[in-house]
Amino acid sequence: MVTDPEPGATAPPLTVLYDGACPLCRREIGVYRGLPSSTPVCFADVSDLAQPLPPGTTRQQLLARFHVRGTDGRLLSGAQAFLALWAELPGWRWLARIGRLPGAAWAMERVYRLFLRVRPALQRWAAHLDRPA
Repeated sequence: MVTDPEPGATAPPLTVLYDGACPLCRREIGVYRGLPSSTPVCFADVSDLAQPLPPGTTRQQLLARFHVRGTDGRLLSGAQAFLALWAELPGWRWLARIGRLPGAAWAMERVYRLFLRVRPALQRWAAHLDRPA
């Protein structure tokens, strides 16, 4: 159940739950962190064992896919999570609007699932690039 905030209380920020141990994820989050947003955005590295997790989730679940906890407290994953984040970032809102067209989020989710299959190989490649020569 979602409750209304108390008078004068601010809405909780959008929280991006990301895998800080993943070189691809770190690069992407670095881009997002450098952008202004219309609402506060927090970035929580769920690979950090000290990072508290949202109720009802596991670290393994959160590391397996991209997640965002919305300002309403709902946990979104995959394409829906990207759309929620992009909607808050100037310069990316156009992509969120495209993603809201009929069928677009469905197609984005399918592409994201394909990406997840090759993610381990891409992570190894990105980690290799991060190593000093």
